Amino acid sequence: MPTPDLDTLARYAAGLEAVAEPLATRDGITVHTARADDKPWLTELTDERWHGAVVLSGELIRPATMPALIATDEAGRRVGALTFIPRQRPDGVHTELVTIDAVDPGSGAGGVLLEALVALARHQSWRRVWLVTTNDNTRALRSYQRAGWDLVALRRDAMDEVRRFKPGIPSHGMDGIPLRHQLELEYPLP
Repeated sequence: MPTPDLDTLARYAAGLEAVAEPLATRDGITVHTARADDKPWLTELTDERWHGAVVLSGELIRPATMPALIATDEAGRRVGALTFIPRQRPDGVHTELVTIDAVDPGSGAGGVLLEALVALARHQSWRRVWLVTTNDNTRALRSYQRAGWDLVALRRDAMDEVRRFKPGIPSHGMDGIPLRHQLELEYPLP
């Protein structure tokens, strides 16, 4: 599935400016769509957490170039980010969550970012929103499922393909679990 070109993504991101904000607020964390002044911070975060790129549908993608949501705390500090990629299909927009990061894991920023993505999906009348994670990411899997995301597919041994693009990915991930498969989850939209 080809990735939209950067001009298409920039136009899409610019269209998000009309969305009523905040997209979600909980426990002192507020989420807004990324603005121009968020981009340097987002680039730094994704460079640190993702080494600047992720593999998506057989392509190396820079998350900082994608539309994004930014979580801030009550003091206005950025505490998390979520990047996503919208794809226009004949039946409407299908959107994949690309990365989600909380500066302080366990702070609640990830949950509020997920809520905001679902709110945006409903506001934009997206047909589908989904994400892909790895089999070792048990903490995130618990969070996604508690938030209403459904496990819809197992991509057996998919990490072998990902390592062709990013050979530095280790053989074992979190908690020493062999890092082999990808799991696809989807949020049910009406």
